[in-house]
Amino acid sequence: MAHECAPIEANLAHVRESVASACIRAGRSMEDVAIIAIAKKHPAEAVRRAIAAMQLDIGESYVQEALAKQEEIADPRVRWHFVGGLQSRKAKEIVGRFHLLHSLDSEKLAHKLHNAAVDQGVTQSVLIQVNVGREEQKSGVMEEKLPELAEAVLGMPELSLQGLMCLPPFFDDPDGAQPFFAKLRKLRDDLERRLGVTLPTLSMGMTGDFQQAIAEGATCVRIGTAIFGPREY
Repeated sequence: MAHECAPIEANLAHVRESVASACIRAGRSMEDVAIIAIAKKHPAEAVRRAIAAMQLDIGESYVQEALAKQEEIADPRVRWHFVGGLQSRKAKEIVGRFHLLHSLDSEKLAHKLHNAAVDQGVTQSVLIQVNVGREEQKSGVMEEKLPELAEAVLGMPELSLQGLMCLPPFFDDPDGAQPFFAKLRKLRDDLERRLGVTLPTLSMGMTGDFQQAIAEGATCVRIGTAIFGPREY
């Protein structure tokens, strides 16, 4: 599906068509699904080309790389998303610099982010990352501890809990990920009922499985390779 040798503009057009088709199949509006272009390990110039094609949601996974690109690009239209694992010692560096933090996974990190938000006089929007596959190598709160963490975050006035995020186990067949996306949606729905809140955002699905995520209610899909091509590490 990824057009690795095509220009970023052509890749973006292809991704938008694929997202639109997935939305139609799911009986959803494309306006309900945000494409987040994951730019980690890609240069600022690639991000500029995406922005020129009106891709304004940009995701990053590494704090220093993200902050450097923000300074270099300095475009107020861009909504920066932090999607990578986050260490609590980095909280002060990222609060107020990102439209949405996707990877909150502990009460300790929540307190660090909240304290930084209070110090800076900002409200930071966050998602809770859930380890839907119970994989030891992945971040994310376990589902049985999710209500407790969500309640704690809701008690921190300068954090705005918007919803949930997940990274399902990897499958050669993307249909294998679909039950995990369904699980995240159910966890979100259960939380809304239990806590009496609205959590509109489900961040799930990447280049290989975003169509399955959209079928299960994703509102943010995180797409890197299909837009920017393969990464060089």
